[in-house]
Amino acid sequence: MRDLDYLKLLSKEYPNVRKAGAEIINLRAICGLPKGTEYFFSDLHGENQSFVHLLRSSSGIIRAKIEETFGQMLSENEQLELANLIYYPDRVLAKWHKERKDCADWKKVTIFRLVQIARCVGRKYTRSKVRKKMPQDYAYAIDELLHSDGKDIDKRIYYQEIVNAIIEIDAADCFIMALCQLIQNLTIDSLHIIGDIFDRGPRADIIMDELMNFHDVDIQWGNHDISWMGAAAGNTACIANVLRIATSYNCFDVLEDGYGINLRPLSMFAAEVYGDDNCDCFRPHLLDENIVDCVNPDLAAKMCKAITIIQFKLEGQLIQNHKEYNLNERLLLDKMDLEKGTVKIGKKVYKLKDTYFPTIDMKNPYELSDQEKELMHALKVSFVHSTLLQEHVQFLYSHGGMYKICNNNLLFHGCIPMNEDGSFMTVHTKDGDFSGRKLMDYVEQKCIDAYFLDPREHEKEKKEAMDLMWYLWCGPHSPLFGKDRITTFEHCFVDDKEAKIERYNAYYSFSNDEKYVDQILKEFGLPEKGTHIINGHVPVEVKNGESPVRANGKLYVIDGGLSKAYHKKTGIAGYTLIGNSHHLALAVHKPFVPGREVTPDIQVTEVFERRIMVHDTDVGKKLLSQISDLKDLLEAYKKGLIKENNLYK
Repeated sequence: MRDLDYLKLLSKEYPNVRKAGAEIINLRAICGLPKGTEYFFSDLHGENQSFVHLLRSSSGIIRAKIEETFGQMLSENEQLELANLIYYPDRVLAKWHKERKDCADWKKVTIFRLVQIARCVGRKYTRSKVRKKMPQDYAYAIDELLHSDGKDIDKRIYYQEIVNAIIEIDAADCFIMALCQLIQNLTIDSLHIIGDIFDRGPRADIIMDELMNFHDVDIQWGNHDISWMGAAAGNTACIANVLRIATSYNCFDVLEDGYGINLRPLSMFAAEVYGDDNCDCFRPHLLDENIVDCVNPDLAAKMCKAITIIQFKLEGQLIQNHKEYNLNERLLLDKMDLEKGTVKIGKKVYKLKDTYFPTIDMKNPYELSDQEKELMHALKVSFVHSTLLQEHVQFLYSHGGMYKICNNNLLFHGCIPMNEDGSFMTVHTKDGDFSGRKLMDYVEQKCIDAYFLDPREHEKEKKEAMDLMWYLWCGPHSPLFGKDRITTFEHCFVDDKEAKIERYNAYYSFSNDEKYVDQILKEFGLPEKGTHIINGHVPVEVKNGESPVRANGKLYVIDGGLSKAYHKKTGIAGYTLIGNSHHLALAVHKPFVPGREVTPDIQVTEVFERRIMVHDTDVGKKLLSQISDLKDLLEAYKKGLIKENNLYK
């Protein structure tokens, strides 16, 4: 029997045999239900329109449920209209009002159809769970309609009057939106984001808002996320990196309109210093148009060059201050010969595409000029005082980590660093040597320290942790980066393709082999059978024959290139991995076109030997533990060890 003190605490919530017994019955019933559907996304990279559409459409599953429910009863166009209503109810309703398509009969038919879809997607959940997902204002009416019986003549008028009343009091729009929201909430039971929410795409802030409003979500940090987290903590090298990528991809809206970052000091500095420079090496990728903050491409190029040079200086300072990083080969500013127009990288000398660097003192190339120091101070203040950015980063901490073990799946963004012989790489730090799972745990704690340590009490520890955030972005032994080097300098200033090669960690070769995947699973305490590794980071080049399913089905790489920057490379527009009680399936996405329904191809990749029930899941294990506690409490009541209370309530 459990400790009596613990059972006495439990008795406050379940004060008598009747209450405890009722909860056991409830939990046992829940354990006998099919497990909820899990969705896995990776490498969102700020593509807010695409991601929001995938989230609201459940990656095509809602469209499939409409077809399953109505089949030949509705035409293709009617099914598409219903699907779009569920995805974007406010937008569609406004359009129908404008076109005067919102008569009473249409509203009744629409409510009926939505109730049917909600019933379809909610049938594997308890009535209680469905009710919890309902918008509270209409929970009673929705609950009654969901559980109506059309054959019950006595209640037929009752159900009709519910709908009639909704229409008569002009609440149909709100009720329809409530039903659409319920359908979306029921289709995705839990959401897993396998890293890289930020960079390249237009509005990562909108994606973060969506995630914060989602009912059940976890996030495994990617190296692009870590860079933003470091920037929010005040790491100036991370701030410079974030701004370099944003200016390079013409993403000004996310900075100024989204996070309120004041870019005027940067634009003024860039215009002054590089006013006569064409900055051709820094022309922005114009994949998206800014809606609020339209910046001239010429000025954007100057801003990008200005912050890039500052970034190389700040990174150089970090490398010089941390010998344990072993990154001296990335100190390249002092390897330039501006008179000859060359740079020495390793043992080779390359021609520079650009030699105009008015802010670099070649006698001390990593020192910021006085103007650059003032600029970085202003930018740092803007980042650390951005209320929304801080809220989003705190959410990344509260709902995220380096990895997650969930329902026999191991989720992480990048890699578990490995040596060429297949063993786990040992990473040497000031705090000791770490490898495998211990490395991931160590790194996660350091990320927490970087943001949450009080600098007044732990100044040195906090600074070292903040510096490590930059290393995690691009360091060769970083589990989030997983390459031997980052060639930002070479991409900016060198034409030679060989100079830009970044070699992946051995993990990416060994992870194709079931033997080594089992080795990783064992390291994290998972069995070999019925388990998977799910990660992203490296785009799957489908057009070149690559598959996201590897190691005999034990590993999924679900970076399919949601970012527009990768569409040509991958040949698709991203993946969603969907795990329900029957199978695992991959939704293969086509490029998102606003206003056009583009249903993904859904491919079942693994059918489970038996249906997965709630009692098989992590949630189920917790419920079974609660049942065991409640049984002990029942026994304590029956033996008189704890007195019952509120017997008649």
